[in-house]
Amino acid sequence: MSVLKRVQQWATFARIWHVYDATWQNPFQSAELLKKYLMGIHKPIYHPMNDCGDHVIVINSLDIALPGNEWAKRVYFHHTGYPGGATWTLAWELHRKDPTMILKKAVYNSMDGNLQRRYTMERLHIFPDGNVPPELMGNVSNQIRQIRPMPKRLDHYTKEEVEKFPKIIDYPKDYILR
Repeated sequence: MSVLKRVQQWATFARIWHVYDATWQNPFQSAELLKKYLMGIHKPIYHPMNDCGDHVIVINSLDIALPGNEWAKRVYFHHTGYPGGATWTLAWELHRKDPTMILKKAVYNSMDGNLQRRYTMERLHIFPDGNVPPELMGNVSNQIRQIRPMPKRLDHYTKEEVEKFPKIIDYPKDYILR
């Protein structure tokens, strides 16, 4: 086997480390995207019984965005296994307790039917902010694009950009805002 073919084969079977920024992203749509990388569906050698998935580091899970009024309506169920151990927790309460849990549960549920999802989840590393240990970030070689582009906040525009933006109305100089 030539050196080129050997490197090509090694690159095909290697586990790649990806980073994904979850800022202002829907966790359920993100879960479908991350599932492809965790299970290895994006690789040409994929087979359901073949464990060829990659590692994914998710940063900024504290800043996820649920659609509509999902923060108040979505409920997560947990049971301890003991009588009377059933609890239902609203999404905002769960997110306040553990900012990584909603995204973790979304990815876990998106892999329904995968016989190896418990072991696949071990390759998912979620962090509530951008503070990732350097030994993990040293492995990263790819970035997964966000599903939705992050809008630019109004205070991040320069004064010149704000002044050049077309106005609907020009208030008179003596106008008093209430």
